[in-house]
Amino acid sequence: MKKIIPIFLLIMLTTSFLYGGGFQINEHGARGMSLAGAFTAIANDPSAIYYNPAGLYQISGTRFYTGVTLIQPKASFRGPSPSITETKLEDQIFNPINFYVTHQVNSDLGIGIGVNNQYGLGTKWDPDWVGRYLAIETEIRTFFFTPTISYKVSDNFAIGAGLVFAYGDVLIMRKNSLEPFAGDAEIELEGDGTAWGFTLGILFTPFDDLSLGFSYRSETNFDFEGDAKAAAPPQFSQLLPTGKITAPLTTPQNITLGLAYFATEQLTVSADLQYVGWSSYDKLEVTFNDVKDASGDKLVSTSVRNYNNTYIARFGAEYKFNDVLDLRYGLLYDKNPVDDEKVDPTLPDSDRLGFNFGFGYKITSKLSLDVAYMFLRFNEREIDNSEIEYTQGSAKFNGVYNSYAHLLGINLSYEL
Repeated sequence: MKKIIPIFLLIMLTTSFLYGGGFQINEHGARGMSLAGAFTAIANDPSAIYYNPAGLYQISGTRFYTGVTLIQPKASFRGPSPSITETKLEDQIFNPINFYVTHQVNSDLGIGIGVNNQYGLGTKWDPDWVGRYLAIETEIRTFFFTPTISYKVSDNFAIGAGLVFAYGDVLIMRKNSLEPFAGDAEIELEGDGTAWGFTLGILFTPFDDLSLGFSYRSETNFDFEGDAKAAAPPQFSQLLPTGKITAPLTTPQNITLGLAYFATEQLTVSADLQYVGWSSYDKLEVTFNDVKDASGDKLVSTSVRNYNNTYIARFGAEYKFNDVLDLRYGLLYDKNPVDDEKVDPTLPDSDRLGFNFGFGYKITSKLSLDVAYMFLRFNEREIDNSEIEYTQGSAKFNGVYNSYAHLLGINLSYEL
């Protein structure tokens, strides 16, 4: 029966729910989203607070920009090999919000504040599926609050900066086998925490028809605190580590370079290259404050993750159809950070392509609507060298993952 504790810890610590590319949300404004996020060198609506704070000085008057992105992920798993039984992810719709207020103090100075959900989403599988000892439900929510300032240093050069305060909460549910006895225990981990960070931006326009952008978002270091709970028959309850837990977690830094070419008065084309520093996630360390190890200290368990730094390539085009309607298109390629042997059902991640289109419509002289749609297609991922065990024995979670997602972004803009 003493095997239950280390097996539980191994299962818990193999989670990758926070740090796969699928849980970094980059869609924080419908206009930028319809351009596949290639907005760093444009940055002329209030979502510049996220994409490139240097652009705030361009935004006249006082602007409100608020919206939501509806995200419906789909995924399935065939396996574990040699089985070809298919299990589908349960349907969910996530709704990360964005809200920005900007004010142009004068022609050289702009200020603003933004709120958005930069990390989020989750997965939910049938409670009795074959991978129930790895994942049943995983969810994260974060709220990033960013007061920002932008200053035009010269006619063709501007800088921007913002301070970040972030709040996040997480939920993990899975089952734990009670072998050699019958039945399972249900494990639930919940916690929340806060973090600080910053963002920087540069906007450079060497020519009237060419703009270059740079954006930096720092790591944010969360110190999560929460509880571990276990639902199990009474005779097993003392063998499962429960009570207060703490875990330090770090989100990656992001560095983005952008280019925008204003080909005509009607047509703008843009491109971004975004570096994502996933190597900040080298391990996951959890301290059980109410459980002692053999030496009498707090029980600490560490799992090596060693994620890879990755990139996202983005391309967009905006065409001014007439005085009230803009048409937009975009394409992106997102390289995932997870090695094959570490992929698990908390995050069925893979390289993906995003196909975007949208429009902007001016309802009145002060009120406008932006709408964007993205189809995100993940490459099929076949795992044959998994290090993830899904039973008490040596069976590995090899198999085939297929995933895709629909995203719909809607924003309203109002100028006082």
